[in-house]
Amino acid sequence: MRLLITGGAGFIGANLVRIASADPAVTDIRVLDDLSTGSRSNLAGLDVELREGSILDEARLSRAMAGRDVVVHLAAMSSVPGSIREPIAAHGINATGTLSVLEAARREGVRHVVLASSSSVYGANPELPKSELTWTSPLSPYAAGKLATEAYASAYQACYGLPTLAFRLFNVYGPGQRHDHAYAAVIPQFVHAALHDEPVVIHGDGHQSRDFTYVDTVCEVILDAVRRHVHQPQPVNLAFGARTDLHSVLTELELILGRPVARRYAPARTGDILHSEADNRLMRQLFPQAAAVPLAEGLAATVAWHQTHVPLRAQVAARPQRRAEPIVG
Repeated sequence: MRLLITGGAGFIGANLVRIASADPAVTDIRVLDDLSTGSRSNLAGLDVELREGSILDEARLSRAMAGRDVVVHLAAMSSVPGSIREPIAAHGINATGTLSVLEAARREGVRHVVLASSSSVYGANPELPKSELTWTSPLSPYAAGKLATEAYASAYQACYGLPTLAFRLFNVYGPGQRHDHAYAAVIPQFVHAALHDEPVVIHGDGHQSRDFTYVDTVCEVILDAVRRHVHQPQPVNLAFGARTDLHSVLTELELILGRPVARRYAPARTGDILHSEADNRLMRQLFPQAAAVPLAEGLAATVAWHQTHVPLRAQVAARPQRRAEPIVG
């Protein structure tokens, strides 16, 4: 199986390359990435062909698509605040970019396309857990673009017979996730600040909750979908229905580090939702072997990765760390 991964030098993409490289069913992996948020270093030591370029460059996209059996489309402007700041650019990458990928796949005879959508499409819908059958109400251009991703995937399956599958991802975290850009996700920001003895910044009151999903699990489910050619017009939640608030994440981080983590509160951000939790019944039907990684285990692996790959100040790096009792207050 010859695989193309758009955005494959980014956080999820590079982890998918790592896991797919060990699968004997995958004979060839090609990545198309403009390296705007991804990095060549993420693919170091992996057996992969990296082509630098944007999914909005029709010629580069067509050449990258040529000869591929399956496409996993991960390339996106994956930031709610970033999309609010640059809505036209976000639409171009997330909506028009998806349309370009699907059209190139149809033109080049690709037989299966798996796409990344987002739980952000639920937006203002307060229902918990959130089912794929419930209504959507995007609160940001990012969320609107991901809803367009799903709609185009369904349309290409209906109109052209192109097998597609869109996953709604829920707050993916784990090793390799960047902390060092303006719109970094909450867990790498928390981990980096805590390891540097800096206060973590909480936007809002900290009671907002998320269905955190470990990156290896996400990649294994995606690869299973690719391997078994799973497709359907309806999007699929890819999460395990384990809602955790930010204070609980910090408590677990304190247990891993063996010391308190200082907090600094900031105003809630426009476009952020209060609670997110997946109804995962459909995912369980389609992927019965999928196994959740407990937050404690995934967070410990994330901390270990940051300690190894992200430089620390000497005095902080030298501090011994231990497992501690829960810190109260």
